[in-house]
Amino acid sequence: MRKSGILLAISSLPGKYGIGSFGREAYDFVDFLCASGQHYWQILPLGPTGYGDSPYQSFSTYAGNPYYIDLEELIRLKLLTRKECDSADLCDTVKEKGAKNAVRILDKVNYEKVYFGKLALLKKAFKRFDCNDREFKKFVRTESAWLTDYALFMALKDEEEGASFIGWDPALRLRKKKALSDAKKRLANEIAYYEFLQFFFFKQWEKLKGYANEKGIEIIGDIPIYVAADSADTWAHPELFLLDKAGNPTGVAGCPPDYFSATGQLWGNPLYDWEYHRKTGYRWWIDRMQHCFRLYDRVRIDHFRAFDEYYFIPYGDPTAEFGHWEKGPGVDLFRKMEEELGDKPLIAEDLGFLTDSVFELMRACGYPGMKVLQFAFDSKEDNDYLPHNYTRNCVVYTGTHDNDTVVGWYPTLSRADRKFVKEYLGIKNTKYLHWDMIRTAWASVADTAIVPMQDLLGLDQSARMNIPSTMGINWMWRLKEGQYTKELADKLLRLTEIYGRK
Repeated sequence: MRKSGILLAISSLPGKYGIGSFGREAYDFVDFLCASGQHYWQILPLGPTGYGDSPYQSFSTYAGNPYYIDLEELIRLKLLTRKECDSADLCDTVKEKGAKNAVRILDKVNYEKVYFGKLALLKKAFKRFDCNDREFKKFVRTESAWLTDYALFMALKDEEEGASFIGWDPALRLRKKKALSDAKKRLANEIAYYEFLQFFFFKQWEKLKGYANEKGIEIIGDIPIYVAADSADTWAHPELFLLDKAGNPTGVAGCPPDYFSATGQLWGNPLYDWEYHRKTGYRWWIDRMQHCFRLYDRVRIDHFRAFDEYYFIPYGDPTAEFGHWEKGPGVDLFRKMEEELGDKPLIAEDLGFLTDSVFELMRACGYPGMKVLQFAFDSKEDNDYLPHNYTRNCVVYTGTHDNDTVVGWYPTLSRADRKFVKEYLGIKNTKYLHWDMIRTAWASVADTAIVPMQDLLGLDQSARMNIPSTMGINWMWRLKEGQYTKELADKLLRLTEIYGRK
């Protein structure tokens, strides 16, 4: 069945508390998706973010980001007061011209303010929360397989003033039994605080997802293939990764020089010990995916090609230029996964340099890959991203979180490529290029078409979500109140009806 949707990170939702959340604005966006005839809301990873604020570098592959907890619910539960929330310095604002007290919230997340301000409010709410609450205690028991390690890990990080676990006392770094037992007693209150955060994260997310599903909207989740080097996963389960005896990676993840970066991308994540995973029947991966399908209706796996071959960069290299390819688990992992979980709806992020063996893995798994229209318009060659080359089993995007917006991208093209864009799309001017690109995606044979919210609004490069291989300038863009209007919903609805995606 032909369907379509919108890509929008939770962090990009509007609101007055510094960053998008599971509050009213999220429900309003679901209503907008419904009114515009969409079936999917694609989001970015939901994990707690650390240094650099990237959702692809999380402290846990299971935990949720406490930034997204709706403060309004905590006010209703009398865990916070409105005065406390309204007086917190959570976002950048500017005074409206001609108004005495009115301010406008700027459309960027200030992560420093969110980190200090929102977490201080959540800590205050925790102090007023009854940890003997029956529902809370049940959650802690039910999620203990990952929550116990995660809460202790985060409590220890706080005690160590945020330092990576590699720098901790060796007894804690290497998880000696007595050191862990002592830490659990010493940090019992801090551990309960992190359990409290996860309790409200999951409670609020499951309610929002339920609302979306009732409206006919499915959630497309996004998971990084790798976990962060400084994460509860790496600390609690070092056997899963290629690490030395001190806990340092022997090699790290990334990708070679490409369209995005002349020196490649050095992600720094520890690489999996695939031989160990094979011996366990891929238990960790199966459990991870089972958890994902509790959170999402469909799952996009980032950097899927690494299941065929992964890029090994020697630990300590300053760039990704001198890595080499190693063999991944291949189709064996996905056959084991299907045996236990059934046929789950996955999307394979298959962008970048692809070999015949990657294409063979894609065929063997049968998962839809991705087609990005911004990659299509090279006037020198006919490529797989041009819509006339698509098969039905794919997901077409005007762009992704790693691309510039359509409006920002077009002026960067060569003169010949700009000419080709207009010829291919059948247009004489580019005033409404973002709509021409959406129309092309929606009209294609691809079963699924997704547009980033920035492209739907026709925003310029200032609304770009991420520039790969850079830090400190990404993951900040937010919607403004009132940007997704009834008129915009009606226009997208009509396009969706015309091309049979409603």
